[in-house]
Amino acid sequence: MTQLLQLYQWLIGGVLLGWILRRFLPAFVPVWIGKFLFWVGVPIGIFVFLRQADLSGEILLAPVVAWIAMLLGGGLAWVWISRKQANSHLNESWSRPTQGSFILSSMVGNTGYIGFPIILSLVGPQYLGWAVFYDGLGSAIGAYGLGVLLAARFGLETQNILALMTVMFKNPALWSLGFSLLSRDVILPDIVEQILQLMAWGMIALSLILMGMRLSQLSSWRYFKQASVSLTIKMLIVPLVIGTILSILGFGGSPLLVMVLLMATPPAFATLVLAEAFNLDRELTVTTLAMGSGALLVTLPLWLLVFG
Repeated sequence: MTQLLQLYQWLIGGVLLGWILRRFLPAFVPVWIGKFLFWVGVPIGIFVFLRQADLSGEILLAPVVAWIAMLLGGGLAWVWISRKQANSHLNESWSRPTQGSFILSSMVGNTGYIGFPIILSLVGPQYLGWAVFYDGLGSAIGAYGLGVLLAARFGLETQNILALMTVMFKNPALWSLGFSLLSRDVILPDIVEQILQLMAWGMIALSLILMGMRLSQLSSWRYFKQASVSLTIKMLIVPLVIGTILSILGFGGSPLLVMVLLMATPPAFATLVLAEAFNLDRELTVTTLAMGSGALLVTLPLWLLVFG
């Protein structure tokens, strides 16, 4: 309980700070912060945390599970949209940018900025490598690889596959991932490592502040239903189904708990970064982030009880 409360204080404090700062800053500041995180902040975080990952043992299962979870979440979201299209004509609430935000929120979890502190607090630092691998080779590529493709397709409304692939391979997160894997054996001076650590955790704090800024701009709850469906897929159905299957297959212990907790994280802040960068539905994105962050306070004890 003490660990949960400390974790909640950290999350709520960052969001509250962003909420307050937004009252005094110009409207363009959140947009600039979102673009800064996309081009600079996220690549720094990936580089730092992946360099520290323990890549031994069955840890390769972590990114496999991450991709299965993302594809299942995205598939269920697409089925839901298809049903809506079949039953009635799409209205303004289901525009293409809205569809893109709905799918991204259903498939990409915040396995880095929220997942890492959760694993450190509730499971232990010895299993952080599982979380980093899950995030680095799973969620990070899913968000800034496949996610960029989806965001460009629904936000920029381009159907050209070559153009979409160009957008994906230009994104800095994938370059940072490859550079981190290639430079793992390079020993950096202690002062450089410390600076990179501070920068990486600073990006986490900045993401929470950006979340608070966007929450302060939430003017209505007209996307409550869509957000509820997206979060049910992302935070309940996917971790329960995949976690149960892994248990049946004989996989258990702390590594299973790590992956279930990561699958059950709320939508990634990357969905907000992508919404800012590719003109997706910002209001739906912020609504799912707000509701998901609140739901996390309830679901964490549930997963600890079921799989812990």
